[in-house]
Amino acid sequence: MAAGDTAGSQPAKTQLRVGRLVKAHGLKGAFKLELYTDDPDGRFVPGSTFTLQVPESSPWHGRELTVREFRWMNSHPVAFFEGVDDRSAAEALVKAILWIDQDSETAPTEDDAWYDHQLVGLDVVRDGDIIGRVVRVDHFPAQDLLIVRLSGDEHEVLVPFVSAIVPEVDIAGGRVVVTPPAGLFEELPSVEGDEPEPDAADLEAHVDETPDADEATDARED
Repeated sequence: MAAGDTAGSQPAKTQLRVGRLVKAHGLKGAFKLELYTDDPDGRFVPGSTFTLQVPESSPWHGRELTVREFRWMNSHPVAFFEGVDDRSAAEALVKAILWIDQDSETAPTEDDAWYDHQLVGLDVVRDGDIIGRVVRVDHFPAQDLLIVRLSGDEHEVLVPFVSAIVPEVDIAGGRVVVTPPAGLFEELPSVEGDEPEPDAADLEAHVDETPDADEATDARED
């Protein structure tokens, strides 16, 4: 079960959000990236061009970035882009989001794969009840995680996006069905032997029921 690049759909194309410029790295204009793609080495090949999502006040608004170099440094993705040659230029682009247009014909055709934008906003259903909704998808080397915001308390839960826990994804129906292990969405009950501390009322009731010394002595003598 897999989630692909986050996207916003258009009539003829799918616009994929593939990364975010997290912070400037070094002095030569490099960036550390937050990835929203399952194929970073394929997406960030030299010459790849991305549209930028930046504030309208930014001098980079409406412009594109072209990859000059992509590498992994201590397991972190790092990229260099044409026209960004020093740390000052890089810092002006921190937090920018990178988008790329993909033809709908090349969208993934696997039965068990979805783009992030298809999953975000879906209701999360357990035992027939809606318990929250998917607010984003996080991608990690080991597995993808659905970030679920619970109904009512707005608490967010990280749900491994695997078939054992998310057995059904119903895009048309606007929902995902979850069968979580105990403790994923709520605290586990205390184990046997972990007795709760008695409150003041319990203590008072216990004292009222305890016989005084004379009564206890009489009972033993009988």
